[in-house]
Amino acid sequence: MGELKSLESKRYSLAAKTDGNPEGKGVNGFMLDWYRSQPRGVVAKPRQQVLAEFFTSMLVLSAQFKYKPAIGVRNYLYWVNDEWTLSLIAPEQWSDERRAGFVGTFVLQRDMTWTIAPSELVSQDGPVAAAIGRFYDAFAEKLDTDLTLEEILPFYVGKFPYYQRLYANALSRSMRAAVILGGQASSSCRHWQILLPRMSNALLAHQG
Repeated sequence: MGELKSLESKRYSLAAKTDGNPEGKGVNGFMLDWYRSQPRGVVAKPRQQVLAEFFTSMLVLSAQFKYKPAIGVRNYLYWVNDEWTLSLIAPEQWSDERRAGFVGTFVLQRDMTWTIAPSELVSQDGPVAAAIGRFYDAFAEKLDTDLTLEEILPFYVGKFPYYQRLYANALSRSMRAAVILGGQASSSCRHWQILLPRMSNALLAHQG
């Protein structure tokens, strides 16, 4: 499963641990973050859009970042040193090495999904396109199951750092609500898998 091994889904429990968060987030701070990451404005969506937003959001949430993303703010994803890195620093402010790994500009939406304005490197032969292709293959493999989409959503990923874990859970809450509203909750992942486009970059949810 490669890059998606750490995305195995478990049900998330709302019960707070008595010993607090081992990463230094107290119970009160966690509950505030939980409230602020509540998906808003969730609507039913076409299946292709659900898939695209799932793929795009998991791509950015698989990246390394140590800050709290804000709705509507531009974030920049890079593929450098064989890992994804999310940053608030634009490519023109980085070194040539960073610019060569620029994937695109990502924006967190009110419903806790992510959209992308992709860089030209996404559609060109090179390390960026190859890395997205590998992520796509792992994503497609993840859908090769009779489980429903809700059952593989990353409600809780223990190996994720705090903010990635928080926003992966927010994404899961959003997608669960969207597929329920769309009457798609009972479909197996294999029914979703057959809707995947042939080109990996075609699955990215572009910013409207």
